[in-house]
Amino acid sequence: MTKILAIETSCDETAAAVIEDGQKMLSNVVATQIELHRRFGGVFPEVASRQHVLSIQPVITQALAQAGIDNVRALDAVAVTQGPGLVGSLLVGVNAAKGIAFASGLPLLPVNHLEGHIYSNWVEMPGKSGGHPTDNFPVVVLIVSGGHTELVLMTGHGRYRRLGGTLDDAAGEAFDKVARLLALGFPGGPAIQRAAESGDATRFDLPRALRHGEEHRFNFSFSGLKTAMLNLTRRLEQEGLDLQEPQLLADLAASFQQAVADVLVDKTADAASAFGARQVCICGGVSANACLRATAQQRFAALDILFYIPPFALCTDNAAMIGAAAYYRWQLEPTLGDSLGIDVYANLPLVGGEGETP
Repeated sequence: MTKILAIETSCDETAAAVIEDGQKMLSNVVATQIELHRRFGGVFPEVASRQHVLSIQPVITQALAQAGIDNVRALDAVAVTQGPGLVGSLLVGVNAAKGIAFASGLPLLPVNHLEGHIYSNWVEMPGKSGGHPTDNFPVVVLIVSGGHTELVLMTGHGRYRRLGGTLDDAAGEAFDKVARLLALGFPGGPAIQRAAESGDATRFDLPRALRHGEEHRFNFSFSGLKTAMLNLTRRLEQEGLDLQEPQLLADLAASFQQAVADVLVDKTADAASAFGARQVCICGGVSANACLRATAQQRFAALDILFYIPPFALCTDNAAMIGAAAYYRWQLEPTLGDSLGIDVYANLPLVGGEGETP
């Protein structure tokens, strides 16, 4: 049995977990900073890195205790996110991991944050239903979060081919910006979902960008949708309507949310069909959105394609997914943990040996 202590500090969550054999979650501790950043309307990098410094040791200690590990030498390796992310935040996690690895003599495994999100679908946790993807590749993966919207063809463990991504804002950014437009607060995804609960998603006809044409078949764009929302709200205000009237606000939120979900699911389904994938995974913070989950489950059930999406606790940034990704990457690259000389990278591409474009 291989036990890995994993650390994740790429943005505003300080997280640590212990993962066994790449799937079994022995612990998963996350210290969130949402309340600290709410007043800024988004993550303030300097505040995030300072809070990581305060939280990192207690979080690691708690993760080890929950896993029943009283000596780090009982572990087999230490894994840590090295990018992409906020440099100041990443440095806190990487330096903590280096210190543990140096003091204990354990291998240090650097992990790509995007690969971590992919492997959140492989993590087993108490109460999780639906199992995890099998080794029946290829698998189409949609990574959708505040900073990333990417469509990936997974041809084997650690083997990726990037099919496309966003040409402007990530889906999570679009949620945050529209939430500000509607005065719903931060973070935008949960705020819009709450507002949309009693809404009519068909009331406003909003654009679904890049639905046609081969050039951007697997790419996404949300700038036109944001502009459409801005123009719509201005027109409604000019007509004398109050955007904060509960039903109007709910209908606006629901219409926007469904437009985002439709595009994400349409292009993922198209990719699955184009590449003969019998399994689809969606992951990342936006995968917690109820509208996206329901739209995807209905579509892939109709297509008879196995569909996997992480439980809510593993959608947002966490260390369990980092430990799972580290395990599978280590199996492919046995010398991965031989050096302590790893660095952090704000922009770290997902590389898996299968090229960047189809």
